[in-house]
Amino acid sequence: MPNIKSAIKRVKTSQKANAANSSAKSAMRTAVKKAEQAIANKSENAQELVVLASKALDKAASKGIIHKNTAARKKSRLAKKLAKAN
Repeated sequence: MPNIKSAIKRVKTSQKANAANSSAKSAMRTAVKKAEQAIANKSENAQELVVLASKALDKAASKGIIHKNTAARKKSRLAKKLAKAN
């Protein structure tokens, strides 16, 4: 642990941010996985899950958790899989 007051505060805030970011990233990954599974199983709600996954990807990109191009690429691949399944 640092001795300087501002450095102590930075450690605390970065730990908070790290926890929030990892939680959001995990939620995003879960949404994408659920959508991919629904597409693979040809589920009726696959379209809805792809929309939710896209929303989660956009949110993660806007918060800086993932790069915007990564989000776009993942969304594109999900849409492609959905179109191929239908």
